[in-house]
Amino acid sequence: MITTPADGPTRVLSPGFVRAENGVIAEVGEGRPPGTPDADLPDGLLAPGLVDLQVNGFYGYDMVDADEEGWRTVVSRLPETGVTSFLPTFITAPVATQAEALRHARGLLPGLPAGSKVLGVHLEGPFLSEKRKGAHNAAFLTDPTPEAVAALLETGLVKLVTLAPERNGALEAIRTLTEAGVLVSVGHSDATAAQVAAAADAGARKVTHIFNAQSGVHHRDPGVAVQALIDPRLSPGLILDLHHVAAAAAELVFRAAPGRVVLVTDAASSAGMPPGTYVLGGEPITMPEEGPPLRADGTLAGSGLRLDDAVGNAVRIGIDPVTAVDAATRVPADLIGRADIGRIAPGAAADLVWLGPDHRALATWINGQEVFGGGS
Repeated sequence: MITTPADGPTRVLSPGFVRAENGVIAEVGEGRPPGTPDADLPDGLLAPGLVDLQVNGFYGYDMVDADEEGWRTVVSRLPETGVTSFLPTFITAPVATQAEALRHARGLLPGLPAGSKVLGVHLEGPFLSEKRKGAHNAAFLTDPTPEAVAALLETGLVKLVTLAPERNGALEAIRTLTEAGVLVSVGHSDATAAQVAAAADAGARKVTHIFNAQSGVHHRDPGVAVQALIDPRLSPGLILDLHHVAAAAAELVFRAAPGRVVLVTDAASSAGMPPGTYVLGGEPITMPEEGPPLRADGTLAGSGLRLDDAVGNAVRIGIDPVTAVDAATRVPADLIGRADIGRIAPGAAADLVWLGPDHRALATWINGQEVFGGGS
């Protein structure tokens, strides 16, 4: 069992036990529990429920325009991947369209079934760089004016915004968003390292999918990726499907930014689905037999990654299991100010996942209730 005690770092208890009452962890102990447990896990490890800060879609649905059935499906089935909390991610669209999507989501949230918790919404755009647009529609990219920022904050749902700090008005927008309790992430950006440092000075605390759609590591022209690795204020997000970032580069991220790496899926609607044509941000993407989904021009368009597989990939490239699990649980939870999730500790929500020897989810509990699998 991987636990995060209040007075120390995350560590492994083997064996260990956890007791929950009324949906909250009441006790964490070492050794066998006193009495017969409700669930006895013979192998693998018990980890905190996984926290994904970047989910564009899953199981055939794009979150930005999914209907009630789509939201219910994603919330109900994400626990199959070990995810107990997530940020649905809306990519670039006109500000008015995004504002309407936020209002639509706000209306759906109260009626969702028990399942993965919606922590808010991640807006990835439209305040991005045309030079680093990736799969985003360049026609809708724009500057973060005070009016645009205010329109997107109106619902109170926005918890994370990815933007390019080199855009006009970006530093003021970062300060406004930060004051509103929104996490700001640098991404889809051609900024210099100095411009990213200025964004961190203004309040930015994350970098979206390091190495992808951003200025990189050049010895005479350092960009976003360099600052993400060297700045202790910034947490680099990492899509660890071993397609977006090669294994050696992923290892570099973990070594250069210990305790700061955030594993994300950047999952598109094609995740969890067979090969075929799907939608991301209103435009078609193709899911091949192997590898991530693509736009017609070959641009990577999100991923088909599961977050439990990202943890497993981290372990397979040599990252120790505690660090790998932390990157998908405690680190993202702390980053968005949610000390009640992402850890096995007294007082935290009893959101748990049993990861098998291959690190795939075998059973998942949310608020102490089993919502997937066969914990026994």
